[in-house]
Amino acid sequence: MVTPLGCGVEATWKRLIVGECGVRAITPQDLKMSEFDEETRLHTYDQLTSKVAATVPCGTNSDQFNEEIWLNSKEDRSISRFVGYALCAANEALRDANWMPTDEEEKEKTGVSIGGGIGSISDILDASKLICEKRVRRLSPFFIPRILINMAAGHVSIKYGFQGPNHAAVTACATGGHAIGDATRMIQFGDADVMVAGGTESSIDALSIAGFCRSRALSTKCNSTPEQASRPFDCARDGFVIGEGAGVMVLEELKHAEKRGAKIYAEVRGYGTSGDANHITQPNVNGIGAILAMTRALKQSFYFDVNATLPVGPLFQSNKLLKQSGLRPNQVDYLNAHATSTPLGDAIEGKAIKSVFLDHATLGGLAFSSTKGATGHLLGAAGAVEAIFAVLSIDRRVAPLTLNLIKPDPIFSYRFMPLSASKWMPVRAAMSNSFGFGGTNASLVFSAI
Repeated sequence: MVTPLGCGVEATWKRLIVGECGVRAITPQDLKMSEFDEETRLHTYDQLTSKVAATVPCGTNSDQFNEEIWLNSKEDRSISRFVGYALCAANEALRDANWMPTDEEEKEKTGVSIGGGIGSISDILDASKLICEKRVRRLSPFFIPRILINMAAGHVSIKYGFQGPNHAAVTACATGGHAIGDATRMIQFGDADVMVAGGTESSIDALSIAGFCRSRALSTKCNSTPEQASRPFDCARDGFVIGEGAGVMVLEELKHAEKRGAKIYAEVRGYGTSGDANHITQPNVNGIGAILAMTRALKQSFYFDVNATLPVGPLFQSNKLLKQSGLRPNQVDYLNAHATSTPLGDAIEGKAIKSVFLDHATLGGLAFSSTKGATGHLLGAAGAVEAIFAVLSIDRRVAPLTLNLIKPDPIFSYRFMPLSASKWMPVRAAMSNSFGFGGTNASLVFSAI
């Protein structure tokens, strides 16, 4: 992981569990407007109604993102920041999985599924300035490769020689969840034995922040107290805090992983998707999109028949090899909610969770939280980072807290309450929700192996 809490899984997880926060006040220098004069930079900064963000810490320490290594390569000027984050996260994931294949057949059966929500808006802003100044011939020949979202997956594939599926989901804030779910199905269908999957984002720039400000999506009330700005499920929430980073995991067919003695953190048990069919930015008040995604992730939970050569699941009802293993709602111990700290979205997801998990939720059997209080909203990377949090809750036996939860929304009561402190507990199965603009939804279910 590359997150506002640090570079690397251990640094991020340690700070998350103890309640640290990666949100800070931004300055004009954070807007990535180096090609503009100082007057324009300062004017733009003054016009922004939200002046907080969750930025990735950069430097040369082990828990910081090293720009010299991942961004400033003279050999490849086509690497923009969101690509650099993906390369850094993929490197950590592959090393942890001990998967650096040199055999050509193994490379052919290893694919990449890394998506992003927006790409490099700062490069687009700089390029548009050249047109305004009638200097279009000064446009970098690397402009297009720097902004294409699929270049994160492309660069990872090129760096390691992976010749399996090369895929990039682009589904706004559900991207990371879809990328991991799609990669799982590629393994099920036999397209790959191993998939490097996740999401990445770097949108802390003038145009992205201004756009979200104009849509009234960002928090504006805590510019002087940035660490309190992202407060999922809290009555005082007033919008999300824009964040950046990347999350990447290595998915592998079970027998393939066992054969080579890989460390297995968890098993992907379910993947559910849905569409709200309601509004470009607002979920349906009845929460049907979230309900469908969660329900489908549970109903479509699957496992492999050891003798099967085809994937198993709902798509293969007529296949004699079909063996479906749906999880019941009361078998899920922890849920990492999408809740971004918006007044409408958090309440709708809370009601949807209650609708799906019923007594298991209302009687306190389900632990749930939103980790965006600590990380902000990582947009296209959020689903991947939070899926890793869900997996770590299983592996480390602790459910992370919801930071800044002081006065919970009235929809919560008694035992149906988001975690306000990290809870040490056995987690046998965990769910991760990711919802995005356009009404796109993804839910993932993981379980202990």
